[in-house]
Amino acid sequence: MKAMILAAGRGERMRPLTDSCPKPLLMAGGKPLIVWHIERLRAAGITDIVINHAHLGHMLEAALGDGRAFGVNIAWSPEVSALETAGGIRKALSLLGNGAFIVINGDVHCDADLAALGTAAGELRVDGDLAHLLLVANPAHHPEGDFVLDRGRVLDQRARGQRLTFSGIGAYHPHLFSALEPGTPEKLAPLLRTAMRANQVGGTMHHGQWVDVGTPERLLALDTALRETAGRTP
Repeated sequence: MKAMILAAGRGERMRPLTDSCPKPLLMAGGKPLIVWHIERLRAAGITDIVINHAHLGHMLEAALGDGRAFGVNIAWSPEVSALETAGGIRKALSLLGNGAFIVINGDVHCDADLAALGTAAGELRVDGDLAHLLLVANPAHHPEGDFVLDRGRVLDQRARGQRLTFSGIGAYHPHLFSALEPGTPEKLAPLLRTAMRANQVGGTMHHGQWVDVGTPERLLALDTALRETAGRTP
């Protein structure tokens, strides 16, 4: 099982912090955001990790290297300019291999069970589900949500139930991206909606910690929460 961390975004809403630092290297709770993901992947037994980058990507490579310092193997997928979520994954498919894989947005913080997500990834098939998404309760800044979760199926139909927010964490089969032209910017949502119409997207509700670290204020709040939690740990 391999995983990809998406780290190519410019982080416009985080400026001026991201003018001189790539967003995934911003600190929260004493370590960079991306290191939290790497450590949780390693704890789940997932040690082969692909990371894409564009803005200030050299700083990411300098900070993380080949991953040995973190007990993982990192392969890098550089982009001249950001290719959006699906475009970045499509470019990295040669590094991710032929099997299903996990993808994590580099700008979220989450305590999801990645081992369980890896198990769900292992059940994806060309002629079955092409994706398995983790959904969360709608945060205050995104009250309308994204998709509906109905008995383990993820749908884009408001009439079937309350919409939830896509966490930015999911498992995918490579076939989901096979029709995309390499090197072309493409968003993930249209691919997922097409697969939903074919009943090829499953999902799970995550009830634990999840933060979309999209603004300096949310980064500060996360940093404070993580430090307080660490202070209470025996």
